[in-house]
Amino acid sequence: MKVLSVVGARPQFVKLAPISRAAEAAGVDHVIVHTGQHYDPMLSDVFFTDLSIPAPTVHLGVGSGSHGVQTGAMLGALDAVLDEHAPDWVLVYGDTNSTLAAAVSAVKLHYPVAHLEAGLRSFNRRMPEEHNRVLTDHAADLCLAPTQVALDHLRAEGLAERSVLVGDVMTDVLLNVRELVAGDRPASLSETGLADGGFYLATIHRAENTDDPTRLRTIVESLAQLDRPVLIVAHPRLVAKAAEHGIELATGTLVPHRPLRYPELVAVAERSAGVVTDSGGLQKEAFLLRVPCTTVRTETEWVETVDLGWNVLADTHEEISRAVQRPAPEPTRAEPYGDGRAAERVIRTLLEARRAG
Repeated sequence: MKVLSVVGARPQFVKLAPISRAAEAAGVDHVIVHTGQHYDPMLSDVFFTDLSIPAPTVHLGVGSGSHGVQTGAMLGALDAVLDEHAPDWVLVYGDTNSTLAAAVSAVKLHYPVAHLEAGLRSFNRRMPEEHNRVLTDHAADLCLAPTQVALDHLRAEGLAERSVLVGDVMTDVLLNVRELVAGDRPASLSETGLADGGFYLATIHRAENTDDPTRLRTIVESLAQLDRPVLIVAHPRLVAKAAEHGIELATGTLVPHRPLRYPELVAVAERSAGVVTDSGGLQKEAFLLRVPCTTVRTETEWVETVDLGWNVLADTHEEISRAVQRPAPEPTRAEPYGDGRAAERVIRTLLEARRAG
């Protein structure tokens, strides 16, 4: 069986790592296509090294652009790639423009599509990620759900017959990386002089939080007035928008830092007093590390983290301050994201569906 994975952004590279290992273990021919949606080396190339992922078979080098320009460029390049490799499955990940472009290209050319991380819903139609994930789920031949909640969403949308609960591959990755970095003090903490448990970790990058100068200023001021230093990992989008809006990131308790490699991000998060983010992945990673999280959004796809008390949604200055400085939540042994063997189930499901088809 030949599986062609299409990835292009940081969270997808992380999810690709266990899939790559599981495919190799099962003797599956695995073709990796990198669209180039994330082109900064710290958000792209280093993941292949840090997570021992084979180099991409194809690199499209699409780069940045508006949603239409970027998605269109990927579509224009993917048709020839799919026809050249003729995969049994096109595996798409998450909710980026790379995901939607690969799904549309594959469907048009009649290659079966499997969507990893299917069924997630924010129910916020202003988010481009929501459009991408809904459209991809309904185009896919196989929806691979990470949680029971996601599976329930798929069933509610009439997709039950092509949906399978496999667990969350991010759990596979994090448990493995956590073990690898155990005991290693992150260089970023040594550089900044931050003590374990004495700081917060923040990441802000979504368009709804960075593009409006008033909104971004509110978030920056909220973080800068917290009761501990805030190590803010500055995504290129945040840096560019802050400069464009004339907003200083190195202010108050804020300690800006360049993007961290994934293993170091895990190690830093585990040593923090709490995480503040608008990232989907980091919300879940914080929960798996049992670190309190504050999500600077009005909704989340990972509702389990909120239901269990480890994640709080915050929008205003007052909500952000109160949420970040709240007491630690009650301990939990819940495992809504699986047991760390989701990638094995994904490959097994693809093999079984191929045989049945």
